[in-house]
Amino acid sequence: MLTISICVGSSCHLKGAPKIVHLFREAISENNLKDKVTLSATFCLGRCAEGVCVKIGEDVIVNVSVNNFDEIFEKHVLGALK
Repeated sequence: MLTISICVGSSCHLKGAPKIVHLFREAISENNLKDKVTLSATFCLGRCAEGVCVKIGEDVIVNVSVNNFDEIFEKHVLGALK
């Protein structure tokens, strides 16, 4: 099971965390990964100046945005599940 934790603290929230949560939910559903991925919200991952921060497995990915979401999902989620 791959764990994805999205920071929803104030800094990440202001930088678009709610939209990133939505994108992860959609991508997990579209790729039929509900039985392979656990999605959760978290607070500070210690990289507030670089938000939105997402922890995928043991890796913390910073500066996650609508613009780079697809690339991050493909590399860090789909890549980890292969």
